[in-house]
Amino acid sequence: MRHRLTHLLTPHSHETADKLDPALESSARGMRALWVSLAVLGATAAAQAVVVALSGSVALLGDTVHNAADALTAVPLAIAFVLGRRAATRRFTYGYGRAEDLAGIAIVLTIAASAAFAGWTAVERLLDPRPVDHLGAVALAALAGFAGNEWVARYRIRVGRSIGSAALVADGLHARTDGFTSLAVLLGAGGSALGWRPADPVVGLAITAAIALVLRDAAREVFRRVMDAVDPALVDRAERALREVEGVRGVGELRLRWIGHRLRAEVAVVVDGDMTVRQAHGVAVAAEHALLHAVPRLTAALVHADPAAAPGEEDPHRALAHHAAAASTP
Repeated sequence: MRHRLTHLLTPHSHETADKLDPALESSARGMRALWVSLAVLGATAAAQAVVVALSGSVALLGDTVHNAADALTAVPLAIAFVLGRRAATRRFTYGYGRAEDLAGIAIVLTIAASAAFAGWTAVERLLDPRPVDHLGAVALAALAGFAGNEWVARYRIRVGRSIGSAALVADGLHARTDGFTSLAVLLGAGGSALGWRPADPVVGLAITAAIALVLRDAAREVFRRVMDAVDPALVDRAERALREVEGVRGVGELRLRWIGHRLRAEVAVVVDGDMTVRQAHGVAVAAEHALLHAVPRLTAALVHADPAAAPGEEDPHRALAHHAAAASTP
């Protein structure tokens, strides 16, 4: 229970790379599990919305928009994933993977809108307390929200484990913790039943805070992705793999970037200056091969072979020096 509560307070990601792994991408059963579970969440949110309209509970409203936002985020992700499968063209030479960054922005805006709406409604009700009608229906809707999330959690975890998808298992655990948010609505209903009118909007504000934590985490991840940020541990891992390649005497500039939920790399390696072109090319191919095995989600690497410096030899990149200077000038 302590672990689950801790996980509940830890924002979870809506990044495509976190939701799609090789086992999930290659499995029709895994993709079906995502759509079925999201349909269940959508149906749960729709049922809760009916009770919200009848009861006026802002705590239940917050839980409803939270579940609806989780369900709706699948739409831009699905569109981006379909686009990302299209082949590169002469105009889009890197393909359409960046559509997933646009999907990330749409998801952040969706979460932000749901948080703003739930928060504004809760504050308004806190300033002007009103009784909550149909408390029994509110309690049942809260239990339905918990049951829907728990069913989705069990389904995703079961399918994820059967196909070996860590992403689907993690998504199931997220759904399980979201179920505790639904149970929080019961506290508001209980407080209202005892005659404490602010109970419902106070719980609504607490749920809004939970959505805001998810928003903060999602916005940070999307910003990093748009700015081509990667985990420094991946860079370290790539450098270690390159240094172990036979023929590589040093590792120069190494760059990694996400294109959709896949990584690409660009790196310069130092080789013996007396190598033939074919030998240097062989080292470059071996270096790319090592990177593909060492770095998860890496699909391609452009490896440039630089000759090791020799005493009295002119810098082989001297012809490019003035371009580098112009680029660094404000």
